[in-house]
Amino acid sequence: MVEPLAGFTPAPGSEGFAESLLSRPDRAAVFLMLLDDTEASTLISRLQPHELERLGAAMVALGEVDQTGMTEALADFVSEAQREVIPARDRAGDVRVLLERTLGLAKAESMMQRIAPDVQPFCVEVARWLAPAVLVRLIGDEHPQMIAALLLLIDPEPAAAVLSALPAPVQTEVIERIARAGPISRQAASTIDALLSQRIGANFGPSALLLGGPQEAANLINRAAGEVRGTVLPAIAERDAPLAAAIEDKLFTFEMLLALDPMAMGRLLRDVDSAQLVDALKGLTEEERTPFLAAMSSRAADGIRDEIELRGRIAKKDVVAAQRAIVEVAKALAAAGEIIMGSGDGDFV
Repeated sequence: MVEPLAGFTPAPGSEGFAESLLSRPDRAAVFLMLLDDTEASTLISRLQPHELERLGAAMVALGEVDQTGMTEALADFVSEAQREVIPARDRAGDVRVLLERTLGLAKAESMMQRIAPDVQPFCVEVARWLAPAVLVRLIGDEHPQMIAALLLLIDPEPAAAVLSALPAPVQTEVIERIARAGPISRQAASTIDALLSQRIGANFGPSALLLGGPQEAANLINRAAGEVRGTVLPAIAERDAPLAAAIEDKLFTFEMLLALDPMAMGRLLRDVDSAQLVDALKGLTEEERTPFLAAMSSRAADGIRDEIELRGRIAKKDVVAAQRAIVEVAKALAAAGEIIMGSGDGDFV
């Protein structure tokens, strides 16, 4: 018999066992040891420090585990799994991400075509979110057959806008091919997907094909009503403090300062170093500088304009650093309730 780990209270016996032989941390430790090293490492990487400490102590303290102990650990896992629901939403997308991580993009796409042939190709889905002018730039010089196939794969309104932006001779050929077209084969859709992948990457960089991230999360929070920020970020911080910090860092942008009213802007400028302000405004157009300069006296505004001109060329990273420093000042003032950034629905915004 395997003795329960000292210091832990055994949980009630799992279904099918008269009494529990192992504590919950013991059973978790046994289950982890039944996995291979890669799987175990993946699970461990998701644990918080206190969880890892507790689990590690259980693994070290366990002696030899017999078949009864292993069976109890697996039964406990099954019991817990019965309480959970695995959502069906975007299952194909989840599978695609998993395959891309393990097989790479090319093999993953090939496998998705076998197991989910009706799933829309990834880059075609991205194309549905691109502005028509961008799509014209990406595929405008392609063969009319290729353009026609893409327009059939995206929504009618952007497709019509793309068509309108094409030269008249190309419009005629595209419409003729659309009128004659039958069902688009999976091979044709994959060819378009590969083309879009290459064109999007070449024009906007590989990151353009990445969805999500702290900035996208911050954008959603900034647009959400109510106290979303105050509810979501603390909950995320409990599980992943660096991720919560990365999202919060993206919540407040320098562009948000352009919407400050003159009184709030004046309060902000009192705490901003003049040299940092010059560097920050150096990266803006004259129109974008207006909210800052309008909150100053005419004499002070003219002085800042002169300093900007005399400053000469400045590295972009220095402009970004100066703007980031001013945002930090604004965040502190917002936290103290001295200014309001954004809509005013939350602690900061």
